[in-house]
Amino acid sequence: MYAMSVPEHIRIVSRDSPMALAQVERVRAELAALHPGIRTAVVPVKTTGDRWLGDLSEVDGKGAFTKEVDAALLSGAADLAVHCVKDVPADRPLPAGTTFAAFLRRDDIRDALIHPGGLGLADLPAGTRVGTSSVRRIAQLSAAHPHLECVPFRGNANRRLAKLYAGEVDALLLAVAGLERIDRTDVITEVLPVETMCPPLGAGILALQCREDDSATIDVVSDLNHPETYREAMAERMFLHVLQGHCNSPIAGFATAAPDELWLRGRVFSPDGKTVLDARESAGRLTPPDLGTSVALALLRQGARDLIDGIDH
Repeated sequence: MYAMSVPEHIRIVSRDSPMALAQVERVRAELAALHPGIRTAVVPVKTTGDRWLGDLSEVDGKGAFTKEVDAALLSGAADLAVHCVKDVPADRPLPAGTTFAAFLRRDDIRDALIHPGGLGLADLPAGTRVGTSSVRRIAQLSAAHPHLECVPFRGNANRRLAKLYAGEVDALLLAVAGLERIDRTDVITEVLPVETMCPPLGAGILALQCREDDSATIDVVSDLNHPETYREAMAERMFLHVLQGHCNSPIAGFATAAPDELWLRGRVFSPDGKTVLDARESAGRLTPPDLGTSVALALLRQGARDLIDGIDH
């Protein structure tokens, strides 16, 4: 037997938004608890997605939030990258030479409504301007609350909140997990159940990415992996991969894992929310990726391919 090589110093690259940096601090704290002898440093980068406030389809879709982070990892400027799984494209493989080393325990997957007057979603009057650029949220709001007006709204959570309180919109939808990470749950008016607002695949999951040849960092970081979250992430990412959706595809869903059970629900919407395809299955003897494939195929049998390919991107 031989002792595992433990790195003395791990450089962690991440987007430079307040939320992303808060996520890095969680990783640093969990690493310090398990490996107190390892020093960590933060390598913040500004991504194309953070700089560009227009339609993401014009700047590589969700890849706009990961490209610069991936480049820092691959160049050797950093040893570990922290990603929100929902922002990592699943219609293409991870950059060659990199791998996911761990998925942290999943946070809340639900969306929250923020309304300065304290109204819930069902009570918002006709013409209420709701800030969101998420095609997933827009489709579901359009179907259930067609009297509301969705206003394109991007930027980090703090910036969106500032715009809301400046009166640029009347209400805002944000992820509960994100608000928890920046300690702003005080602004939440209503937490929306998943039946009301189905979340994006990968919601609430932080993934830790390393270079494939950096076995020392992988060995250390893999200690942070949460088994149930890992299984959920594998099912959800394969589901998205099989569907080959793009950043303008209103696709939603989530997996739920227990020690001896795994379920996956997937939904595909038309942009106006009038067409909804829905599938839910238990893994049984299937692996998580096989479950993701099975649910995706169930939606493809319902016509998901034509629906996705019919949306401009």
